[in-house]
Amino acid sequence: MKYIKKILVFTILATLIYACSSKKDTITSRNYHAMTSYFNILFNGEEAFEEGLEGIRNSYKDDWFEQLIIEPIEFDDRKIVVAKFNGGGLGAGFGGNKKVEAEASSGTPFDKAEEKAVKAIQLHGMNIDGLERNSQIDDAYFLLGKARYYTQRFVPAIEAFNYVIANYPDADLIAETKIWRAKANIRLNNEEFAIETINLLLKVTDTLEQDFPDLVKEKGHTALAMAYVQSDSLQKVKKHLKLATRTQKNRSQAARNMFVLGQIYAKENKKDSAVMVFNKLSNFKKAPYKYKIHAVIELAKNSPNDSVSAVALERLRKLIKKRENRPYLDELYFQVGAIHENYNSIKLAKEFYNNSLRALNGTDKQKSYTYENLGNLYFKEAAYQLASSYYDSVLAVATDTLDLRIRRVKRKFKNLASLIKYENVVATNDSILKIAALPKEAQETFFKEYIAKIKKADEDAAQLKLNQAAFGGSGNSLQSTKNRGKWYFYNNQILNFGKSEFKRVWGDRKLEDNWRWSSSVVFNESEVEVAETKTIDAKYDLETYLKTIPTEESSLDTLKLDRNQALYELGLIYKEQFKNPNLAAERLERVKGLNPIEPLILPINWHLYQIYKSLEDAKASLYKNKILNDYPETIFAQIIKNPDKKITEDKDISELEKQYKELYLLYKKARFRQVLVETNTILETIGETKLKPKFELLKAYAIGKYLDAETYKEALEFVAVNYGNTEEGKKAQEIITQLSK
Repeated sequence: MKYIKKILVFTILATLIYACSSKKDTITSRNYHAMTSYFNILFNGEEAFEEGLEGIRNSYKDDWFEQLIIEPIEFDDRKIVVAKFNGGGLGAGFGGNKKVEAEASSGTPFDKAEEKAVKAIQLHGMNIDGLERNSQIDDAYFLLGKARYYTQRFVPAIEAFNYVIANYPDADLIAETKIWRAKANIRLNNEEFAIETINLLLKVTDTLEQDFPDLVKEKGHTALAMAYVQSDSLQKVKKHLKLATRTQKNRSQAARNMFVLGQIYAKENKKDSAVMVFNKLSNFKKAPYKYKIHAVIELAKNSPNDSVSAVALERLRKLIKKRENRPYLDELYFQVGAIHENYNSIKLAKEFYNNSLRALNGTDKQKSYTYENLGNLYFKEAAYQLASSYYDSVLAVATDTLDLRIRRVKRKFKNLASLIKYENVVATNDSILKIAALPKEAQETFFKEYIAKIKKADEDAAQLKLNQAAFGGSGNSLQSTKNRGKWYFYNNQILNFGKSEFKRVWGDRKLEDNWRWSSSVVFNESEVEVAETKTIDAKYDLETYLKTIPTEESSLDTLKLDRNQALYELGLIYKEQFKNPNLAAERLERVKGLNPIEPLILPINWHLYQIYKSLEDAKASLYKNKILNDYPETIFAQIIKNPDKKITEDKDISELEKQYKELYLLYKKARFRQVLVETNTILETIGETKLKPKFELLKAYAIGKYLDAETYKEALEFVAVNYGNTEEGKKAQEIITQLSK
């Protein structure tokens, strides 16, 4: 009896196994393989796929200063993988009768999803007589194609999608499969084919009774917008972005589409349309918060009139007060500052820009814009040194140095470098000459006060360091983690540091009243000997400072000459480069009153004449008459008398050659300052002649001998850029190349 039961059980099991074979087209086989392929394999694959999508969403960082890309993922075009086909009936990159491994290792969630899809196809595929009997296999191929898409293997992805389209024309996911195939073709720059297939899909849908779900239509129009972006058809991009946002089933993609649409309107300067879109997005309750808050910021940027701008400003102020908006404070403060700048409330603009810089979690790109705006404000106020420091900060935080905006800032910063250098020369030499002119007692008083200030600053810094150590403040390593929050007298390290710091500042003192009095200091003989031999800190030594004051007449004259030359150069920079005639006149007037060297007198008068003439100031007549009366034979006087006559006619080549030879001899005699001054004077008058590159190169040589290396290189670059086709330009480029090695 037991034997019969065993035979019966074995027979039933064998029948079930045979009935569930993937080679048998039975109801049992179909249901078994459909259920097993989904619940045992595909479910895990789809979970892995969703995990991969979540990782992309969390890791992708949008650049809100640029137009967002419609699909928030970026692929590297250099890493596109070409499919390797094994042949066989199944297609899609692996054989029909061979059990092969997945093309990618299971290193990422998408690789795992692909592995599961391949496993489902290989173990549970029921391709019998050319027809697939397992209803889950089309889903497996669809998952396979999507996983390959996100691992940037677009050709194998298209093969998987094509297999579904060819073999499962009535599948539930056929429309989505065609859209995904189109997206893969867009990534391969086959946007024309993508546009044709999706348009056909959507048009056929509109003409037939059957209709796709709204979500599928949204995906179709979004893919079309992606394709038209790639083909630069901006009007059609806008059309399909509008269509993609009608139903808003996919709230994240719908919000993104609306934001991109608003950005396009803003770029076209259609502010009313942009405001309408961004306002709609800001009120879209189900939209991800990052899109809503940036929509409010964009509303402020694109306000078409003061009333809309005022409303946007009030909304920004409310957002700043909310705790949940802390990650966006740098952007919110910046935009409030920009609105105040537009209203010409410069003080408030600076305040909010600085708040933006102080905000935690601020991005480097946002900081670069904030620094640039502050630099521009100070530049307009002619506070060029402050402007330069902010431009320097832009370059310090900027990551894309090839960006056109950053290159412009760099050019501004370089232009300001010479100005700041000369301003520093003037300030330094003025200070030294002022101190040198003081009587001995006044000099001592000045430096005693200075030493007292730096002592106080050092003591405050030491106390701050001690406090940070005691209370666990940042910036000091003395406070260990385990002692943070405990009373500082329980920490031996801090106690020892405090004792040594007290002794350094106050010396040894008795424990008594009035311990600060000098009479309370306790010394023994050995300590006195040590104190006598101890080296005095030069920073606190009065004699160290007094010795640095120049006393020789030649040194003082050099300081005056350098200061006067710097003032003259500043006058030219303000006049020619920065178009600030008031500052230019101020510097030139000052150097004029400081008894400059003879070669500077005529150019100073000439530049002052030009400045006051442009300002329509009566002082122009004063300098005009001075040039005509004191220098009647000069080129400057001739220009005043005959303003319409071309400058190039006033000097012939032979005269210029003679002047060049004279300057070259001066250069050989190492009189570099004189060469520099006289070359500048000649270059003001000769216009465009074939000898001008020679004078410019000689000027650069003189700068190289007289000024610093950086200025020398800039002068050579000027010659190389402006006269690149001449021998002088080529020579300048050769020297630059040698200096760069």
